[in-house]
Amino acid sequence: MGFARDAVTADKFLGGDVMLFQPRNGYRAGVDPVFLAASIAAHEGESILELGCGVGAAALCLGRRVPGLRIVGVERMEEYADLCDKNAFENSIPMDVHHCDLTQLPDAVKEESFDHVIMNPPYHLRDRGTVAPDPIREAALVEDTPLRDWVDVATKRLKHKGFLTMIQKAERLPEILGAMDDRLGSVLVKPLCPREGRAAVLVLVQARKGGRGAFRLATPLILHDGAEHVGDAESYRPEVSAILRDGAAFPLW
Repeated sequence: MGFARDAVTADKFLGGDVMLFQPRNGYRAGVDPVFLAASIAAHEGESILELGCGVGAAALCLGRRVPGLRIVGVERMEEYADLCDKNAFENSIPMDVHHCDLTQLPDAVKEESFDHVIMNPPYHLRDRGTVAPDPIREAALVEDTPLRDWVDVATKRLKHKGFLTMIQKAERLPEILGAMDDRLGSVLVKPLCPREGRAAVLVLVQARKGGRGAFRLATPLILHDGAEHVGDAESYRPEVSAILRDGAAFPLW
């Protein structure tokens, strides 16, 4: 059963180049999937699988920047999968959306290998913090499927030399690296820091199936100008605003 019409808003992404229907309450996509989409060095004709695609923010922002991709998404919450399917149609970006748990992929997905697997897994562990009052928001934000399973499923679905890319809380970086086995290499970590002199809150992590390159820790991306937030004015740095508003690519290195 989907969301009622008055329970959904239409929101602009990439300066309005992508319009997404999202639940008014519950989990709502923000800037994180936009950073994820911008970091993918995809090319026309390549294939993309997004695990936990939600309403399609990352996949569709990527599809707008790079036309001609084959995009597949899987989402375990039926209401979100339905919105993702609608969003793909409304934005005229072809995308196959499957309502399923990532640990129980349909045969059509399991039989295909992808150039890129992207994901924005739930940030929070269930034994930390308070429970969200909205059960759908709770399901989107709090981990049920272990992060190790996300990495394993993604690795299995990659082509040889394909790329796994995820955005996650910086505090969970050791867990991410620990989940990667010898099938993955050439690991790159890009910290995202809210302001100059502040610790990273998020990291983008990329690895290559069959990669043999050395581990790389990239220069952090600083999101905002100034030492602290002042008033209601937007303070994104120009290069960050270009990613979020203009659909610019975000090279990780």
